[in-house]
Amino acid sequence: MARTEFYDDPQAPEPNSLVVAASAVVTDNKGRILLQRRSDSGKWALPGGGMEMTDSLPGTAVREVKEETGLDIEITGLVGTYTDPKHVIAYTDGEVRRQFNVCFRARLVGGELAISDESTELRWVDPADLDGLEPDGTPSLPMHHTQRLRLSHFLEDRPAPYLG
Repeated sequence: MARTEFYDDPQAPEPNSLVVAASAVVTDNKGRILLQRRSDSGKWALPGGGMEMTDSLPGTAVREVKEETGLDIEITGLVGTYTDPKHVIAYTDGEVRRQFNVCFRARLVGGELAISDESTELRWVDPADLDGLEPDGTPSLPMHHTQRLRLSHFLEDRPAPYLG
């Protein structure tokens, strides 16, 4: 199932669901950040997904990272909350969601890197390479700007979580 993300777009469809979700900025012992290329959009993103009725929010992040990457993580803090009503995600099955995302800081504690059906590629990225460009000037890691926002808040090492 494909998805299209809209931001502050008057042509965006009207949301028909609100989804509570968690994502994680996972780092390894070299300070690199784990990214996945999503199979539904082709864009790079932080691992994460929707909360289930039996989950806590931190538990959602731990479960989603494991499902999407094969890795075990430990939550170490909070990057922020991301609830901008201008961000709408439309899926080909007709769902159009507003997403309430809580983004956590996390560190790698184990597991084996493994691609799931939700991604086409997984990569550990040095923070200095997040804004790299291809020779033609296009971003080497194309991602929705809401993902870049989470990464920039993480890299700022804010004294308090982003609340937005």
